[in-house]
Amino acid sequence: MKILVAIKQVPARDSQLAASGDGQWIDESSLEYEINEPDAYALEEGLQLKEAAGGGEVIAICVGPERVGSTIREALAKGADRAIHVQIDDAWDTLGVAKLLAGAARGEAADLVLTGLQSDDVGAGQVGVVLAELLGLPHATIIMEVVVDGAQVRVKRELEDGWFQHVSMPLPAVLTIQSGIKKLRYATLMGIKRAKTKEVRVVTAAELGVANAPSCRVVKVTLPQKSKQTVMLKSAAELVEKLKNEVRVL
Repeated sequence: MKILVAIKQVPARDSQLAASGDGQWIDESSLEYEINEPDAYALEEGLQLKEAAGGGEVIAICVGPERVGSTIREALAKGADRAIHVQIDDAWDTLGVAKLLAGAARGEAADLVLTGLQSDDVGAGQVGVVLAELLGLPHATIIMEVVVDGAQVRVKRELEDGWFQHVSMPLPAVLTIQSGIKKLRYATLMGIKRAKTKEVRVVTAAELGVANAPSCRVVKVTLPQKSKQTVMLKSAAELVEKLKNEVRVL
């Protein structure tokens, strides 16, 4: 079984964020970076599916500048067999990133393509489904369980209010994995050593035949405005009413 896992490098969760000088993105000059947590769960699912099948190949694919090499090496250290780095120097929108991933994926003929449910930085939650459309493959989102059965895959989707949906579809397919689906593994010392010898193929947007023609652009990024307001309450009944209808803690 060949499994392609799309991973993204994002600012670390404890980073102090500030808007860039042009106000169109965050200032990245002093940020630390890490693998996008939902994508880490997609990688873990891919590795466990490979182990359950008794063999195969897990390929990590990452879009970004040269610095994403650290995230790619982490994926290799955890068990991915090889990686594809689609190298770009500027930010691309959701459709552009999906086109780059699709361009790299077409040459692999993977049985499964896995992504995280969404990214921790932008949080659009659309790359996986757009990627499936571009590849012309069936897809399912918010996946809690994956079972491969011959040429079919059965999945358990998380819905609202504690409901779940069970879906079967033919392979190949694209799945977006819910965070928490499995316990994440740590990279072992041996895995870190082996990662240094594993293949990382670097390709550019031009080599994939994809042009950066954004369908949308960020106009302005600002921090939330903080404000304080004092309200004088005349009775306990008013306090109860606000706690019940405005704060919603009663």
